[in-house]
Amino acid sequence: MSGYYPPIGETMLVNIVRAIRNLYEGRSIAMGEFTLAPNATQTVVIAPNVGPQSRIALTPRTASAAAALTSVYIPAANMGQGSFTVEHNSHAATDRTFGFLVQG
Repeated sequence: MSGYYPPIGETMLVNIVRAIRNLYEGRSIAMGEFTLAPNATQTVVIAPNVGPQSRIALTPRTASAAAALTSVYIPAANMGQGSFTVEHNSHAATDRTFGFLVQG
């Protein structure tokens, strides 16, 4: 995660300005990384910013993840409050790592 996330009730203007600048520069805590579970067809990802209506953008972080990209998807039914479940093909690889960005 990157970016400054001020606590509720923050009153110091410099911290509020820093948080706004971070958002303007593209930094956010609405992102993360996960690795597909080996020899499985689903991987549960814990992401506190996710809700049932969120949209998830995936970016392969390894060559194995790029090769698996065409078989990776997140059905709407797999979106929950604080997590999502990725559907994928079963493979023994342990390095199929993706970055993700949450919107909504």
